[in-house]
Amino acid sequence: MKIETAPDLHFFVLLAKLGSMSATARELGVTPPAVTKRLSQMEQKLGVRLVNRTTRRISLTNEGEAYLAQASDILNRIRDMEESVASGRAVPKGLLRVNATPGFGRTRIAPIVSRFAHAYPEVEVELHLTDRPISLVEEAYDLAIRFGELPDTRLTARKLMPNRRFLCASPAYLKQAGEPQTPQELHRHRCILHRQNDDVYGTWRLHKGRAVELVKVRGAVSSNDGDIVLNWALDGHGIVQRSEWDAAKYLASGRLREVMPGYTLPPADLYLYYLSRSNLPAKMRAFIDFLVAEFQ
Repeated sequence: MKIETAPDLHFFVLLAKLGSMSATARELGVTPPAVTKRLSQMEQKLGVRLVNRTTRRISLTNEGEAYLAQASDILNRIRDMEESVASGRAVPKGLLRVNATPGFGRTRIAPIVSRFAHAYPEVEVELHLTDRPISLVEEAYDLAIRFGELPDTRLTARKLMPNRRFLCASPAYLKQAGEPQTPQELHRHRCILHRQNDDVYGTWRLHKGRAVELVKVRGAVSSNDGDIVLNWALDGHGIVQRSEWDAAKYLASGRLREVMPGYTLPPADLYLYYLSRSNLPAKMRAFIDFLVAEFQ
């Protein structure tokens, strides 16, 4: 790779990420015509069209998608090489990009990041909170903290804590509607639904021994935000499916009661994910060790 090619790779990855000439210009501190000119020069040098231009947004051509994939891979390899060489330094240093889910990220991960930043002032931590599935490679995250196992075999997974899930409801709702004893009885109850990623909407999987029952439930309210559905359960709107980390204090105080404790739900254990590497950078090793110690 020619030395002058590396800035083009950074430029194109940024352009594809932002999806706009004007946004790229603002990020680089140049004018939009300068961005257009640079892109045209790249396309002329390569002899292919990389993007389709519109007044507001851009979209990648097939050649652009291929260029982006290889550019991202090359830049990641360069970063890995630099971090591998520097990993022997005693003081962790540099940018660390971490992704977590919004609710857990705000309440548990953000305070841990705060303590880590005090302990390692030369590490710059970017904490991004997203509900949607992410790609560590394509979105250039170093680490992701997620409930449940991810299917990507390229990632190393480290379990941070067990996290069982269960059905629960407020005492007021159970007093008014009665307490179900079997999965079939859920059909006549109001259930609060949490729309998450690609989960089958409105279908609950209940286990008892080796038997598994799929129950299609209904309710008057639903949301994609876990805090909202939990608050609706506290307000007496029905039965909700929640995990131990966010409902335990309400069960302990009596504001919620577990429903059908003889049945279990698939767990949502907490995992830390990162790309498999032979030599982890010092900043990643420090953060992983710090995070594991916090949860232990």
